[in-house]
Amino acid sequence: MGLITLTEKLRKPDREYTAFPFWFFNGDFTDEEIIRQIRDFRDKGIYGFVLHPRMGIPESIPYLSDAFMHYVKTAVETAHEERMQVVLYDEGMYPSGSAHGMIAAADPALASVGLTLEDDWDENDHVGEERVVARLANGKFLVCRHNQGTIRGIHFGEDDGEPGAPLSADILNPKAVDLFLKFTHERYYEVLKEYFGSTIIGFFTDEPSILGRNGLGTAEKPFFPWTPGLEEEICSRGGKTEELEALFEGRENRTTAVYHQVITDREGRVYYGKLSSWCEAHGIALMGHPHQSDDIDVQQYFHIPGQDLALRWVAPEKGGLEGMDSVMGKCSSDAARLMGRRRNSNECFGACNRTADGVTIPWYFTGSDMKWYLDWMAVRGVNLFIPHAFYYSIEGARKEERPPDVGANSIWWNHYEQISGYMSRLSYMGTDGKNCADVAVLCDNRNLHWKEVKEFYEKQVVFNYLPLRCLEGCREENGKLVCAGQAYSCVFGDEVHSLLPGGMPSVKRIRSAKEAGEQELRLKNACPTLRLTHFIKEGKECFFIVNEGETAVSEETEIEAGNKVDSCLAAYDLWKNECYGIPVRQQEGRMAFHLELARRESLLLILCTPEEYEQAGLRYRPGKEEIKIQNWKLVGENTDALQKEYEGSFYWEKGKKETTGKDDTEWVLPVSAEEMVEYYINGSFAGVTFWNPHEVKLTDWLKEGENHIRIVVTGNLANRYGNAEVYYGLL
Repeated sequence: MGLITLTEKLRKPDREYTAFPFWFFNGDFTDEEIIRQIRDFRDKGIYGFVLHPRMGIPESIPYLSDAFMHYVKTAVETAHEERMQVVLYDEGMYPSGSAHGMIAAADPALASVGLTLEDDWDENDHVGEERVVARLANGKFLVCRHNQGTIRGIHFGEDDGEPGAPLSADILNPKAVDLFLKFTHERYYEVLKEYFGSTIIGFFTDEPSILGRNGLGTAEKPFFPWTPGLEEEICSRGGKTEELEALFEGRENRTTAVYHQVITDREGRVYYGKLSSWCEAHGIALMGHPHQSDDIDVQQYFHIPGQDLALRWVAPEKGGLEGMDSVMGKCSSDAARLMGRRRNSNECFGACNRTADGVTIPWYFTGSDMKWYLDWMAVRGVNLFIPHAFYYSIEGARKEERPPDVGANSIWWNHYEQISGYMSRLSYMGTDGKNCADVAVLCDNRNLHWKEVKEFYEKQVVFNYLPLRCLEGCREENGKLVCAGQAYSCVFGDEVHSLLPGGMPSVKRIRSAKEAGEQELRLKNACPTLRLTHFIKEGKECFFIVNEGETAVSEETEIEAGNKVDSCLAAYDLWKNECYGIPVRQQEGRMAFHLELARRESLLLILCTPEEYEQAGLRYRPGKEEIKIQNWKLVGENTDALQKEYEGSFYWEKGKKETTGKDDTEWVLPVSAEEMVEYYINGSFAGVTFWNPHEVKLTDWLKEGENHIRIVVTGNLANRYGNAEVYYGLL
């Protein structure tokens, strides 16, 4: 263990830390094309995928048919041959749990049902599961009835609102879930059993929805989740069915509180619990994510807890701290920590397109966006990335189905090793370390206090969510709250006085980030756009710092050193895959240094001994000298490829400029451009950059005298597929 081990593993992480993109299995399949694409993934540093049946599969290949399973088997066999791993997706599109409508088709009584309020009701006109739950004093009826919810299907004509959309199943009903396992999981196991637990590592369940999509419910006449027999369970916990009328009035009472808890418990026990048990019995993991961003309680059933990051719910232009969805990264990572799970995942980038003038533009997603989102997730503890999506085909209407493609049909594909390597390094960094949070934030399912924790993020206070259900397993030790291997000095939450076991009088209660006290890493001046996580990795104390803002950060910073006054500080740039030393000043038990982070930049800081520092051969980052191109000349434009080509020249003389106090001088070329820039100097490829500020090192390609440089700027695919003009080229 130590600095050498950590940096060596960061330079080339094991394959287990690969990203697992959704592979949209959506075309006119051939074995040859399936094999070619998987090998292409491998060549770009992607060693796993989620095999996701998706809209666009021909009707001649029915879901889970022999023809369908033939192509699935080809994919799995190829992955096996290439030492890659596969996660199976458990539905024909989404939400999960309905087996592409096969459950409702097999037994109409198992279609999704909801609780609705009716002015009158004639039971003679209704059969099956439709029945009166309660007759109200005002003459109205609480009725359980089929809500006609649907899911999205895999064939054209089966999308939301279309006649062929498959009916959703009642996932609160154990009979329906048993059929789901029989139709789906057992079918895959029948064909692929020899790969389970090796090549096949998990099943992905995707945002199961109790009521499905596009059912009868409206704002004026809503449906609430229900299933036969639920009233008995509510009444057994002290509720009264007639009091459920409050749901329709937007009120809460004793019974509605019982109702919400019963729904959560039943969904966990009946749906997630059954799936989890099946996966465990077959040597694989239950993966995926629940329906809501702050569903933390049901994460206990996942072997790899997960969440969903889509549709720009959070975004660079929004700051990343607003709304319920701002908690999703911490929701999955803290759930994993509480359960002792090594990994937690996030399905990211789905339909995450930018807007212009209030209109969302399909395919308008940038390399800059991707970097921001990856850092956003990693600093919150996500350590398994599931990019949404790599498309088997973008032919015809397929390219309009939840774009963009962030894989082979993106502008970055020829240089994807840069992106896949970054995801792997982030994943390795965030796995198997010891979290060093000092603050526990008490929370409930679907109540993760996003407004309250915003201040913690802005003041770089590291915290973990602690669901109230976990408090019984806590204890007090040396003035700290100890739970699941973590020791918290402070506890935040209104419930703290009444719910901590035995009161725990020595544990510090706080009501703001300021009350948490001095942090181990602190800035001279407030910097609310910086995010921080603190952990021990390979025996080394580490800080991962992310600039989520739109401007560079240059700030005097201190790390609490204590007895580490002789320590050195290493910095690892995970994007550039390089490690260097940072000059520090020892003062009063603290290490002081200057922190600089450009827009979209992140940095891993590692405390190390002088011996480790020397053994690693670390040097301070060289001083920079900029190369100026006075007059770029546009020499070519390929509108089909969305490329503009520029040329320039400059005179360079070795040793003309040196920066005092640095090991060497690093010559860089700054470029202001949209969007991707490839650099060729004196005929040799010199690198690629994906966002502003573009800057590439040219030192190794320079020659004495006249130097020629050519750059190729590739624009955003919104210009091709999004029916929008998005500027590209030099700015």
